[in-house]
Amino acid sequence: MAPPVAVRHRPFLGGFERCPPTTYADGVTTDETDPICSAKGCTEPAKHQLLWNNPKLHTPDRRKTWLACDEHEEYLRKFLSARGFWKATEPFTQ
Repeated sequence: MAPPVAVRHRPFLGGFERCPPTTYADGVTTDETDPICSAKGCTEPAKHQLLWNNPKLHTPDRRKTWLACDEHEEYLRKFLSARGFWKATEPFTQ
C-alpha cells in the first residue's frame, strides 16, 4: 500500500481577502474595507502596490502583490529587489 500523499491547499486567488475589523493597542481600528500596508505591524492605509514574483516558483508573467503605505514603500521595494523579486510599483486604488 502506498503512503498517504500530503494535500496542499491552493491559496486564495480571488484578490484581497477581507479581514474583520481589528482594534490595535494604539486604539486604531481598521475597517474590513480599508486595505492596509503589508509591512509587519503597520496599520496605515495602502497607497502603493508592489508587484513581484519569485522566478523559482512563478511563471514570468505571474504577479503577486504587496500593499504599502508611503512610509514603507521604499523598504518593501528594497526587500523584494535584494532577492530579485520586485517587478514594479504602482499607485493603489480600490
